Amino acid sequence: MIEIENLNFGYRKNRMVLQDVNLHLGKGLIHGLLGKNGVGKTTLLRLIAGLSFPDGGSVRIGRFTPTDRKVDFLSDMFFLPEEFPEIRLRIDRYVKINSVFYPSFSHEDFRTYLNEFEIDDIKQRMDKLSYGTRKKVLIAFGLACHCSLMLLDEPTNGLDIPSKTQFRRVMLKAVDENSCVVISTHQVRDLHNLIDSIVILDHNNILLNADSRTITDRLYFGLGDGSEQEGDVLYSEQGLEGQYVVRVNRDHQESNLDIELLFNAALTDRQRIMELFPKDKNTVI
Repeated sequence: MIEIENLNFGYRKNRMVLQDVNLHLGKGLIHGLLGKNGVGKTTLLRLIAGLSFPDGGSVRIGRFTPTDRKVDFLSDMFFLPEEFPEIRLRIDRYVKINSVFYPSFSHEDFRTYLNEFEIDDIKQRMDKLSYGTRKKVLIAFGLACHCSLMLLDEPTNGLDIPSKTQFRRVMLKAVDENSCVVISTHQVRDLHNLIDSIVILDHNNILLNADSRTITDRLYFGLGDGSEQEGDVLYSEQGLEGQYVVRVNRDHQESNLDIELLFNAALTDRQRIMELFPKDKNTVI
């Protein structure tokens, strides 16, 4: 679905944001794009959406090059930025104007998603809503478009705790085997039990790109018992129940993926992460 080859991009010639990036992401999955603030997550999404132009390399979405801005591509791609302009329209008016650009848009599904978010009055003006409520309306709209590609930049920013739970529930209901969803966030706990694969962006390039099953097959997440082999622990931190560790899973012990621990482990021991998850640009996740 998403095929990025040797991608280079910089806002200044002597300051590259992304350098020689190779990334392949497939359909039917929700991909979590993680990284520190300012590392280039939004830039990468804009390049995938065709809103920024590469300095080198290529971005392909199926048979399309995003920067060509072909109608068939634009009508099958939805990008929700973290910040969006003020919309001085009622919800129903906004939908009437914009839904025509998406052939697969479902008004019935839109109302269903709004109900999930506990929004029942579509006569409200968007600019009179809170930031979080406006974001929920736009998420509902994007899901109702049923695009093959959906890009969400920090979608849970501005959402309260119940709304974040609603967001996860709605996403799981809406995504199917024909869609590719990329969610960029630095709030890693918001993605628990939602994403199928993780991409960690660090130092101008991809540090990790692996599906959840592969990660838990190679790494164990849980409480340490002091019996860990020397050099197997990539990261540890003190918790209420004891010392939490991320270690090499030599005995293929089952554990639940902890995204926050994984992220900290990746940034703490980059070399081991690269050894355990070697890059292969021909691998599609």
